[in-house]
Amino acid sequence: MKRLLAILGSPHPDGSTAAMLACAVAAAERAGWAVDRVELYREEIGLCRGCRACIEAGVCVVPDGVQRIARLLQGCDAVVLAAPTYWANLPAAVKNFFDRLLGTAMEETKTFPKPRLSPRQRYLLLTACNTPAPFDYLCGQSRGAIRAMEEFFHTAGMRRMGRVVFAGAQGRGELPPSLERKIRRFWQ
Repeated sequence: MKRLLAILGSPHPDGSTAAMLACAVAAAERAGWAVDRVELYREEIGLCRGCRACIEAGVCVVPDGVQRIARLLQGCDAVVLAAPTYWANLPAAVKNFFDRLLGTAMEETKTFPKPRLSPRQRYLLLTACNTPAPFDYLCGQSRGAIRAMEEFFHTAGMRRMGRVVFAGAQGRGELPPSLERKIRRFWQ
């Protein structure tokens, strides 16, 4: 059975970003995937200390919830990360999560970092942005958040499954049917 790691990077468990993730999880489960869920804002994950000991160890050496998530990441076939767009970037919890997974994701070399995850692993990126389309993209809002997420997974060695943006999401907890179809198609 294939394993999916579903990560919510929003502090709002009932918001539009969470609805996007729930749609992806439901579609994956219908397709027979086993799903592990992580809500970053409910995890005990301290701030990155910048010690870089993780580069040698292959995992962060500060003991907290990040070690469990690192094992889930290493053992999954796919990851869905749903994170809202905050000022053309990611929420601090997601950025810290990436910082804490530095040693899990890559090995330093004299040139370009060497990936520690597998190209057989795939990732799907979901973001909700308050700025309406097409301005969310043209003004770099959702594009900035997607770029930051993509950089982590690409550098880690994983392959992109896709990315979905919910533009103009402010105050809309329900997903438009076209957006639901777009998310579900990744699991067909």
